[in-house]
Amino acid sequence: MKVLVIEDNVELLRDIKNFLEEEGNICEIAPNYKSAYDKIGYFPYDILVVDITLSDGNGLDIIREVKKENIDTGIIIISARNSVGDKIHGLEIGADDYLAKPFYLAELNARIKALYRRKAYHGRKEIIFNEIKIKPDTHEVFVNDRLLSLTKKEFDIIHFFVVNRHRLLTKEAIAEHLWGDHIEMAESYKFIYTHLANVRKKIAELGGNDYIQSIYSVGYKFTDRE
Repeated sequence: MKVLVIEDNVELLRDIKNFLEEEGNICEIAPNYKSAYDKIGYFPYDILVVDITLSDGNGLDIIREVKKENIDTGIIIISARNSVGDKIHGLEIGADDYLAKPFYLAELNARIKALYRRKAYHGRKEIIFNEIKIKPDTHEVFVNDRLLSLTKKEFDIIHFFVVNRHRLLTKEAIAEHLWGDHIEMAESYKFIYTHLANVRKKIAELGGNDYIQSIYSVGYKFTDRE
C-alpha cells in the first residue's frame, strides 16, 4: 500500500512514516501544502492522510482539489480540531474518515488498512484471482492453497498487479510504486524484470499460471483475458 502523509508537525510526520513503513507500507511525506499539491499531481497514492491546518494552506483545499481532478484515492483527515463542524465539513467534501489528535499510531494504521480494504477489494480481507489468493494484512500469497515464499518487493509487485488486474501498468508506474521517493536510486528498470522473473518462477513452481503479459515498450498487464 502506498500512503502520502500531509502534516506540518515534523516530529509527528516522522513517527507516522516510521510506523507505517515498519508495517510494510510505502510511505511518502509532505510537510506543507505546496509539496503535497506537487506530489498528488504527479504520483498515485492508495491513501492520503491529511492534516487540516498546514503552515502554508488548508488541508481541506487539498481534498477539494483531489475530488475536482477525480483522483482515485482514499482520504483520512487528522486534525487537532475536534469540533463536529470540522469533521462533518471534511466528510462532506469527500474525506472517507476523520481521526482527531492526539491518536495512537496503531489506530491510524488500522483505519488506513480498513479504508484500503473497502476501496481496493470491497471490504474483504483477501483478494482472490483464480488460483491466487492474497492476504494483504499478513503479506501472504497462496497459489493453489500453498504458501508462496516471497521477498517484500516480490509481494509488493504481485499485490500491485492483482489489485490492478486487467489494467495496463507502465514500467514507470511499477517502478514508482515499488520505490516511492527513492526511485532515483534505481539506475534502470532492470530490477522490475528481475522481480517479475522471480515471481513468475515461484508461481509456476506451485502450479500457477502466468498471467503477466508484456506490452512491448510500455509495460505489463496482469490478466487472464486475451
